[in-house]
Amino acid sequence: MKRHRFHPETESVHGSKDFEKRNAPMAQPIYQTSTFQVTDSDQQLRATGTDMFYTRYGNPTHTAVESAIAELEGADAALLFASGMNAITTSILALVKSGDHIVAQRDIYGGVTKFLSTWLPKLGIETTFVDTTEYDQHERAIRPNTKLLYLESPTNPTLRVVDLRKAVAIAREHRLITLIDSTFATPINQRPTEFGIDVVLHSGTKYFGGHTDLICGAAVGRRELIDRIRGTRTTLGGVMDPHAAFLLLRGIKTLAVRVERQNESALRVAEFLSQHAKVRSVKYPFLKGHPERTLAMEQMKGGGGVLSFEVDGSGEDAKKVSESLRLFALAPSLGGVESLVSLPVLTSHAMISAEHRQKMGITEQLIRLSVGIENVNDLIADLEQALAAVVPAPQHVAVG
Repeated sequence: MKRHRFHPETESVHGSKDFEKRNAPMAQPIYQTSTFQVTDSDQQLRATGTDMFYTRYGNPTHTAVESAIAELEGADAALLFASGMNAITTSILALVKSGDHIVAQRDIYGGVTKFLSTWLPKLGIETTFVDTTEYDQHERAIRPNTKLLYLESPTNPTLRVVDLRKAVAIAREHRLITLIDSTFATPINQRPTEFGIDVVLHSGTKYFGGHTDLICGAAVGRRELIDRIRGTRTTLGGVMDPHAAFLLLRGIKTLAVRVERQNESALRVAEFLSQHAKVRSVKYPFLKGHPERTLAMEQMKGGGGVLSFEVDGSGEDAKKVSESLRLFALAPSLGGVESLVSLPVLTSHAMISAEHRQKMGITEQLIRLSVGIENVNDLIADLEQALAAVVPAPQHVAVG
């Protein structure tokens, strides 16, 4: 774990910048080039492992963003990818081989579930899924050939919180590499490396970018592991365009202020929904009654900008509510300045089986909200008018 120089708000703006005063651009230049010229063949060889050889290997714009993300996470190094899924799949492929085994919590993004359960078996790699907060199951699932423990916290879309200390203790006892998708938390709310996690993964499309205008992923962690992942990325080729990387760095500069606002607003929205007669349950880490609220408040500085809730009605009622919202755009993704609404059974977890969704607690009535930076009273009013479209039987609201 790398020592932080500044508070997260300062690191978001300045990254790992050298503060020596000199004549230089305030904004990171964009190296919008696919390749770099050299003076001779010897220089060509020396450049191969640098960020001024060929952009599939690296690019100075990428380097600036990677350094900023590594600084935010308190890690040795970071790598950018063309998407969040590309960051996850490339990192896993770099760290396992045919015959290896992975233990993964059940509550993870549907695309990763599909990769682990459908694609990796073709390469001779098995995965055992375990209940997210049942740590005895994690330990019992470990085999002699287990190499990775794959985590996500808070989880998508049920907002469960993983005890990172317990998970790391299990992994270290069995010499496993730990990977966590920390997209929902961001390094503003949670720094998994401080708990001993080896590789932190992000869909930078979400909070890092923050403006719904780019696709990217990031892997952050110990330099030895990031170097292994880098070699696989170079082969598979999932790199960002330099201009998109520039937009990403610009988004990161406002990450802390956006996340702080989204933390506050999402908690207000969750509290409103928890008192609504037409809502069956609300899932948000910092909401009173959440099963891991105490843990969340120990591990996290804020609950994040995502929450989910079940309408007291049918799947059709959930569709009606989501379609009746005006400020919450009906769209996949999350983490932007604008608020979004989606139905996980139709979007983030549509690609996995209904049986697996049921084990995760993802029902047809579940609605996921990504809270933006709009006025929270306007967002609550929008939810109030949309919920008026549902006429349920009166029922107690459950939290968790």
